[in-house]
Amino acid sequence: MHVIDIPQWVVDRVVKHRGAEHVFTDLDPAKTALIVIDMQNAFMLPGVGFAEIKTAPEIVPNINRLAAAVRSAGATVVWIAMTHTDDVEVNWTTYGALYTEAIDARRAQALTRGTKGHEFIETLDVRPGEPVIEKTRFSALVQGSSELDAFLRARGIDTLLITGCLTDVCCESTGRDGMMLNYRVVMVTDANAADTDADHNAALCAFYTTFGDVMPTDMVVDLLK
Repeated sequence: MHVIDIPQWVVDRVVKHRGAEHVFTDLDPAKTALIVIDMQNAFMLPGVGFAEIKTAPEIVPNINRLAAAVRSAGATVVWIAMTHTDDVEVNWTTYGALYTEAIDARRAQALTRGTKGHEFIETLDVRPGEPVIEKTRFSALVQGSSELDAFLRARGIDTLLITGCLTDVCCESTGRDGMMLNYRVVMVTDANAADTDADHNAALCAFYTTFGDVMPTDMVVDLLK
């Protein structure tokens, strides 16, 4: 599990700008969704994953706790799955330019629909009937990536609890875009995973100072009660 390190100066800056350490404490279950991002074998199963994040399996218990609390409160759980499609090769060529051909090929193989890599890790408590939304870009909310925004707006949801992996890539990207689309966004500090503690904490601090709130699992669960 990551060692969370949000410096006091970051907290002080947040309090100075917002008047409080946490501003999204009034969670209305009817308007709240837990967004679980990319908890797939491609990111954590040895021999299958193309980018193994060793801390990702460690956050599964917290994600499951959050999902249980969200269901109990009457809020919404949404499972997000990164998916490789042929469209990526045409309309997201900058991704390929930033990685070697070998890495790009492993990513495509691991994240193609119907493969073991595309499946969620088996310890994740995904319930029948809960929405699974595929995305084709890092952010689930950037234009053309997925149907998440339309799904949320159709249900009057305005608050997002972001969990999953990687903290500093797909999770932070989705959270930032969520704020830009006028959602209230909370990054759950111990239910996100990155390659290193440094990557994880840098993303949380950058997000916290400008884009939204950060809270640990225990706090979110208590607020949902």
